[in-house]
Amino acid sequence: MPHTNSLLTAPIGPQLARMTGPMALGIVAIQAFNLVDTFFIGLLGTAPLAAVTFTFPVTFVVLSLAMGLSAGLSACLGQALGAGHRDQAARFTSNSLLLSLVLVLMLVALGLASLDPLFTLLGAETELMPLIHDYMVIWYAASPMLVLPMVCNAAIRATGDTRTPGLVMVVAGLVNGVLDPLLIFGLGPFPELGIRGAAIATACSWLMAMMVALYLLQHRERLLCWQWPHPGRLLAHWYQLLQVAIPASFTSVLYPVATALLMLLLADFGTETVAAFGAASRIEAVVLIVMMALSSALAPFVSQNTGAGLHQRSRHGLLLAMRFALIFQLGVFALLWWLAPWLARQFTDNAEVAALLQQYLRLVPIGYGLQGCFMLLSAALNGLRVSVISLLLNGARLFGLLLPLAWLGAGLAGAEGIFAGILLANLLTGLIACLFAWRRFPWRIRHPLS
Repeated sequence: MPHTNSLLTAPIGPQLARMTGPMALGIVAIQAFNLVDTFFIGLLGTAPLAAVTFTFPVTFVVLSLAMGLSAGLSACLGQALGAGHRDQAARFTSNSLLLSLVLVLMLVALGLASLDPLFTLLGAETELMPLIHDYMVIWYAASPMLVLPMVCNAAIRATGDTRTPGLVMVVAGLVNGVLDPLLIFGLGPFPELGIRGAAIATACSWLMAMMVALYLLQHRERLLCWQWPHPGRLLAHWYQLLQVAIPASFTSVLYPVATALLMLLLADFGTETVAAFGAASRIEAVVLIVMMALSSALAPFVSQNTGAGLHQRSRHGLLLAMRFALIFQLGVFALLWWLAPWLARQFTDNAEVAALLQQYLRLVPIGYGLQGCFMLLSAALNGLRVSVISLLLNGARLFGLLLPLAWLGAGLAGAEGIFAGILLANLLTGLIACLFAWRRFPWRIRHPLS
């Protein structure tokens, strides 16, 4: 397969660039997917929008599971492919998909059994429960069709092909965007299903993505094995997968927890401060898309080259990506500095919110380059199958530096001090990431599947 060999032989910079572009497009599609759902549900009224908002913590648990399993499969499979163990790679992929299905079905059963008490605990009012039922019963039933294509796409990316998963995500987003208004509002021959229509539209897009991904794994990549697995080999593969997947899943959970605690700090300084931070977070999600895409491309690059024993090539790829992050995000900072007043006016007509947002956009982005370096190191560590180190580093960044420095800044200088604390945490952790990459990477290399 040409795209697999290119990970081991092609010039590193162009190879990573070819992989990053499609991933960026796919990430944009996912963000648009969520925005389209929120927009059309919002047209139904405040109650449906509130009901769906209450589901976010629950749906995020399933997404975290899928992201962890995806990281585990990508790392292990990439090392096996890099080492030339294609038969083992096919068995590992099949066993991983089986484990993914088992785990998501267990979560579905638990979620359906605890639906009422769980959402009551989350604070949902009684009048919202019927709407939550209408949405979540369908969402839970369809969640295997969310997890499986995410894991399948991770397997495809592990071969070096990021273009196809990106295209699948774009098409899934388009399918969802077309079906949403048809099923929610009953346009043309379609029934008016309200909030249930949104869940069904989402399920249909996931089903399409799952069918395409499974077809590609079977017929193009030849990475599915339909033989009944040997119990010992099955458990060994599950253990190898979970060694990466569990820490990676917990890493994805750290961010919303830390953000929630940060919001508590910001709330002490008024609604305007919270609103400014919320707007800044939305802008941040856009300007860091390239870093997220490059991180997703770097993980399979590192895993394949590590599997092939090309450790210096893995190291050079990480350092080259970090150099790009510093230069690219410096340009982003300059652009945000210039656009900050205009962006602030687009997001709010409140003078205080605009002033705080402008201050954030002219301060915190100074650290985006080093923040990108930290993101790249985390992805590379996942590619080495040492995601527990990535978990520890992310935990130290969020709970050992960012939150304490934000709290200290709040006491010294109010909201502006919180922004300064965020910047300082990003600078320090980025410098640590660069030092780690230069002196210690690759670290604790694990043997590929055999």
